[in-house]
Amino acid sequence: MPYTLTDLAALNRAGFDSIIDVRSPSEFAEDHVPGAVNMPVLSNDERARVGTIYTQDSPFKARKIGAALVARNAAAAIETHLMNRDGGWRPLVYCWRGGQRSGSFASILSQIGWRVDVLEGGYQSWRRHVVAQLYDAALPFHILRLDGFTGTAKTDILRRAGAMGAQVLDLEGLACHRGSILGDIDGPQPAQKWFETEILTALSGCDPSRPLLVEAESARIGALRLPPALWGAMKASPRIVLQTTPEYRARYLAAQYADLASNTVDLRARLDGLRALAGHGVVEAWLRMLTAGNHVELAQALITEHYDPAYGRLRRADQMPIRARIDVGDLGDAALTKAAGAVLDLIDAETAEPRRAARGSN
Repeated sequence: MPYTLTDLAALNRAGFDSIIDVRSPSEFAEDHVPGAVNMPVLSNDERARVGTIYTQDSPFKARKIGAALVARNAAAAIETHLMNRDGGWRPLVYCWRGGQRSGSFASILSQIGWRVDVLEGGYQSWRRHVVAQLYDAALPFHILRLDGFTGTAKTDILRRAGAMGAQVLDLEGLACHRGSILGDIDGPQPAQKWFETEILTALSGCDPSRPLLVEAESARIGALRLPPALWGAMKASPRIVLQTTPEYRARYLAAQYADLASNTVDLRARLDGLRALAGHGVVEAWLRMLTAGNHVELAQALITEHYDPAYGRLRRADQMPIRARIDVGDLGDAALTKAAGAVLDLIDAETAEPRRAARGSN
């Protein structure tokens, strides 16, 4: 029977034992319903082949070949993944539009005796929900931005505050990027659509009555764009600014980017990419520091000659209020824990302030 998606919370309450995405692996990799597993009834090559036959030869012939492939792949999926499921197993199945692929697979599962539902509208119904929440609607959250120059440990302090009980949205973690020209973490960034799905999934677990702490970012994190509703809410939010000396920041950055600094070929290429912004002479000086292994000196040069000027240009246009400035000291473990505690105190104060305002208006 068809299942109509309203939101992620309702889907989680619906009681499905599994969510099965029968689209091709490439479709699944780009984006999918949270918690879904991929059991493709057509591979990437098979889907392309059937589509070509459909448009260039005969729709009838394409449907015959597609049906044979779907039946074969469905049998393999049952043999590989589903033989241990008992009679009470209840899956939700979907494809691109809730059409032939999911209908065929669901029919086979139903014949076995499982209580199977098909997601009405397929993956597109999920994508419409994401767009409605992150593009078309205003977010129902009071956001606080954790701001500061590069190297003030914003991400580290955000995560520590989260571990202490703050409600946080870790955008750099979701984007697999440190948010700078030297920013990759491990492996490629996710697809834009999956990034947005992860954002909405994280927000679905947040309480709108509590402040939401996010790291101050530009509109892009690496190659990924922040969705409009989130970016608009962040631009209109107050800030908590972290600060310390350039020397402490340089030592911290050199330690944080030690993995990248050890790959001098890659780092050299990244620094070369800044020639148009910084100038050839400046970049040549950076490369000499890299060659000599002077990583702290290189980090401080990048701070003063690249990061801070870029940050200054961005922040001059930011007119939103600053709730507090926190000195993060030497950026050691104790200093970072203390700073996270100070951030948590400010969040608690931010929570109490709307309550006082509400009492005053009554």
